[in-house]
Amino acid sequence: MPTELPYAADAEESLSYDELEVLRLQYQKELAQSHVTVQTKFNYAWGLVKSPQREHQVEGVRLLQEIYRAEPGRRRECLYYLALGHYKMGNYEEARRFNALLLDKEPSNLQAQSLATLIDKRVTQEGYIGMAIVGGVAALSTLALAAIIRRASRK
Repeated sequence: MPTELPYAADAEESLSYDELEVLRLQYQKELAQSHVTVQTKFNYAWGLVKSPQREHQVEGVRLLQEIYRAEPGRRRECLYYLALGHYKMGNYEEARRFNALLLDKEPSNLQAQSLATLIDKRVTQEGYIGMAIVGGVAALSTLALAAIIRRASRK
């Protein structure tokens, strides 16, 4: 029995410019008519979250949060993409929070399980990078202090 979870492919795959443009034009058309359907808003938010551009991801998360607040029946649908959007923006605690909410509702959701693994790996990786930076700064500070002490003792 395979132990690998299905990869949260949305974490790295984005829509083409043309595909996102179709969603954007539909959203803007409905916005101009003062009636944006929840599905159109969700589709556009989904496309924005998948984008590699941070400003798109921020806008996608904002739209998903609007849907999450206004449409209780669509909350479960929004949770994964809210988690994904926050993950892609580097907001790992928010990503964990939304993903945990989804896993509470759907413990066997393999995509959410996979995303949880990606979030944990990224947090660990950034923790190691942070420790290396702190260690490097401490080493440089120690060397600088030693040089200052050496100069002072020569006088």
